[in-house]
Amino acid sequence: MQTPLIRVLGPIEFGPHGSSVPGRPRHREILGLLAAARGRPVSMSRLREDLWDEPETGSVGAVQTFIGELRRALEPGRPARTPPQILVSSAMGYALRLSPADVDLWHAESLLAAAREAEPLAAEGLRAEALSLWRGGAFEEFRERPWARAERAHLAEVRAGAMEELAYGWLQRGENARAVPELEEHVASYPWREEGWRLLALALHRGLRRAEALETLRRARAYLADSLGLDPGRALADLELSILRSDPALDLATSGTLLADAAAAHSHTGARTRLESASSLLPRLAVSGGLRFAEARRIHIIAAAEEFNDPQLTARIIGDYDVPGAWTRSDDPERSDQIVTAALRTLARLPPDASARVRARLLAVIAMESRGTASRSAEAHESERLARGLGDPALICFALAARVMQEFGRCGLAAEREALAAELTALAVAAELPTFEIYGRLSRMQALSALSRYPEAISEAESVEMLALLHERPLATVLTAWFRYGVLGTGDEPAHSPEMPGFSVGLPELRHLVSQDGTDSPGDADFGPLEPWARPLVLAHAGALEEARGALNILPDPPADLLREAAWVLVAQASLLSDHAPSRDRARAALLPAATERAAGSGVVDAGPIAPVLAALAAASAPSRA
Repeated sequence: MQTPLIRVLGPIEFGPHGSSVPGRPRHREILGLLAAARGRPVSMSRLREDLWDEPETGSVGAVQTFIGELRRALEPGRPARTPPQILVSSAMGYALRLSPADVDLWHAESLLAAAREAEPLAAEGLRAEALSLWRGGAFEEFRERPWARAERAHLAEVRAGAMEELAYGWLQRGENARAVPELEEHVASYPWREEGWRLLALALHRGLRRAEALETLRRARAYLADSLGLDPGRALADLELSILRSDPALDLATSGTLLADAAAAHSHTGARTRLESASSLLPRLAVSGGLRFAEARRIHIIAAAEEFNDPQLTARIIGDYDVPGAWTRSDDPERSDQIVTAALRTLARLPPDASARVRARLLAVIAMESRGTASRSAEAHESERLARGLGDPALICFALAARVMQEFGRCGLAAEREALAAELTALAVAAELPTFEIYGRLSRMQALSALSRYPEAISEAESVEMLALLHERPLATVLTAWFRYGVLGTGDEPAHSPEMPGFSVGLPELRHLVSQDGTDSPGDADFGPLEPWARPLVLAHAGALEEARGALNILPDPPADLLREAAWVLVAQASLLSDHAPSRDRARAALLPAATERAAGSGVVDAGPIAPVLAALAAASAPSRA
């Protein structure tokens, strides 16, 4: 099926890639509202309030009609009575389920986020690509609508900032002639931004157009005074004085910062050195908010290392990425499989005298990247054995993290994971390793949720949030926010994080299903990776018992991950409602080792205590005494 491309950075349009289908005004406005939500659900009440100044009787039905028409336009080939995959319903409202590349606004924001973490030349290409997506002002047709004003103002600042960063890069390389026409257009569009004026004047000065540079600063001063009643800021005043004095510092093509000097020096090093330097940077980017950027580049760096035909170099490159995964499902299983394959290939090619450190790191990577998809417990244990022999705290922490991610051989292993996480946390604290301390505390928070030890779990969540603030680790708080919402039942649904897409697809619907007993879950709810184990329960609640039993007949065991117990609880409830004896027996056998736990080991969704579920299964299976 062709996925649509939705364009909101200018006139709102939608349709298959390569085409342009304007649609009706209400269709376009709804798409604008949903695109502005960036994948989060938009409630019916919000849609009514934003579409009508004073919602009229029948507006709910009108919105539902518009949604239905949009779904047909977005998925023209979808068979009748099958749930939509793009414009989906949830308990919280309607949302777009598309990749960033399919919505120009999301794509631009993802490119600009990646640019912030990239080396200068790559960042320039990313910013240029992002800016090319604008075809005018965002949500242009609805510029006067209240819902669009704040978004338009925000995106205008984003666009202007990206243009200024792009121009700054040109000036750093002495491409003054290239910068001048772009900056002339920029200051005409955003005359209130002093940085645009400053860059334009600097580009003119460096292009030996000193008089024009001073005239540009005069124009800036006049605009600020006449239109805004402001005096020029310090940066503009200093630049004007420096030009008048012919300050030679203005002619430098570099910023004089340590970062710029280091980047310049790095460009003159050898290919192996550049490769290892880039590899060592990726884990730091991953934990500081650039996870998707780091993950996307990782496989390319590994492939480049293999071209040197030096397995020890490749092993170091693969093992450099000692970033623990706090969630037992990769956002890109195919990429994880490629990394595991490369690590196994490299491990087999290592010479006998290769260091234990290199082997331990490779084994830990194999176990970590196989989380939720393959049993690599032996590799995790061997990595731990080698790491303890070396006495390296960071390596022991990485091996223990891999062991935690492999400790899902059956249900009911929360206590084992808690003990491993506690040891890892203590070691990380003693060795001042904040990344592993955060990971250990998150893993303890998850395991403690399953053990009903909530005061301790809350304490770990609070510690993670303080560490995340101190060490600038924003992604850690995605899990603590979900813990508060999904397990403790406090606060609103966490905002969608583009760095962790797995938390926006399926989890909100799953949380609603388990917290509301599923009785009002919409039939087209998207449960993401847990869809096969949630669907029989939704069908059973809807009274489609034969369909529920048919789904249970072909249901595989849930993945060996953090949601395993919750998935089996869903199966148990579906089997009870549909009177499906084989599934009752399977669920009871699987859940029995977890009889004293809650189905909350994920730390984000709580499907309740397991003991009552086992009791209900036993009672349903007991022979009648009538």
